[in-house]
Amino acid sequence: MRRALTILLVLLALAGVGLYGGYRWALQQYGRPGPLAQETRVVIRPGSGLESIARELEAAGVIANADYFRIAAKATDQARHLQAGEYAFPAGISLKGTLDLLESGKTVVHRLTIPEGLTSEEIVALLSQAEGLTGEIETVPPEGSLLPETYHYHWGDSRESLIERMRAGFDKELEALWPQRAEGLPFKTPEEAVVLASIVEKETGVAGERPLVASVFINRLEKGMPLQSDPTVVYALTDGKGPLGRALTRADWQVDSPYNTYRNKGLPPGPIANPGRASLAAVLNPATSRYLYFVADGSGGHAFAASLAEHNRNVAKWRRIKRQTAQ
Repeated sequence: MRRALTILLVLLALAGVGLYGGYRWALQQYGRPGPLAQETRVVIRPGSGLESIARELEAAGVIANADYFRIAAKATDQARHLQAGEYAFPAGISLKGTLDLLESGKTVVHRLTIPEGLTSEEIVALLSQAEGLTGEIETVPPEGSLLPETYHYHWGDSRESLIERMRAGFDKELEALWPQRAEGLPFKTPEEAVVLASIVEKETGVAGERPLVASVFINRLEKGMPLQSDPTVVYALTDGKGPLGRALTRADWQVDSPYNTYRNKGLPPGPIANPGRASLAAVLNPATSRYLYFVADGSGGHAFAASLAEHNRNVAKWRRIKRQTAQ
């Protein structure tokens, strides 16, 4: 109430009106709906003074009069407590509501989703385009060190701070999952698990298939068979900088690279992407199977086989589906 009376006296002096009429007029100016026709976002930059904030809000149409805003802010003692940031002002917000919002510091929360299976180069590219983040990422993080997830941030947060959150999240997930791994896996370190998880991540987008796909590669590793994973060849050709943009050819399978799992047995020297938690869990606790092969089944998933003969039949079926789809 004291705030309202103070505003009343100041606005009365400014308006030069009679006491009763001025009282009603002042309260109307403070609490009446403002001119804003629709929700509008305004960024109040750090270090902005009351004058610049008032001009910014007036230019954006949030308030009708910058002078009234300054007077009300000083009269209510809110001028010293207005906080920087990006604010979403609702349509028709009053002078009082505007001051209260700026005092509260309730800024806009942005969301950035990092899909599973992106390379570090691709994640850096997403961050570079993200609205409201500041600074540059000087060094691309190592492959397989960033956790795919939805991240919340505020205007003015740095890109490097999000990278650090992704690193910390990945380390936390791996530290939690590694002690729960199955016995007898054909790899010895968490780093090797990440390499295999990145391959599983790139091979299937079907969540329920991940443990089964992992079992195929586990079985191959145990038998000393090459993994023969197409995504590793794509990584060898692109160096993780983005999609290949075309289908693989038989000639691609011969590319001379340690990442080419058609020419080299065992795991490649490093991850080929940033796997999510589900793929990490899948390679640490794979399904039990005798499968050694899989191929697309035309429905978004894969057909699995324990023998080459069965696999060849699945491949022939997949080729028929592709031909029919192309017609």
